[in-house]
Amino acid sequence: MGIETLGEAWNLSWQIHVRCLDDGREGMKHKRACSYKKYLDLETIVCTRGRDFPIARIAERLRCPSCGCRQVAVMFSPPKHPNSMLPPPAHTEM
Repeated sequence: MGIETLGEAWNLSWQIHVRCLDDGREGMKHKRACSYKKYLDLETIVCTRGRDFPIARIAERLRCPSCGCRQVAVMFSPPKHPNSMLPPPAHTEM
């Protein structure tokens, strides 16, 4: 079973980061490519989009704050220590 919603990703302490895909090309013209990259606050995104919002659709709702480009790559990453999300082991007495 995969993670499908923002609420599930937030409950599991996933991280989200975004990268602008503007390569600087505009027809025959060239401008400086945007190199914007940033980790986003997943809790704020859950507050604005809702817990049931599908993570597969989050990229279409974002825009680069630096250049305004709508083409952004969104990457989710699980917590660095996945064992920290497991419940503590049951205490057994001998």
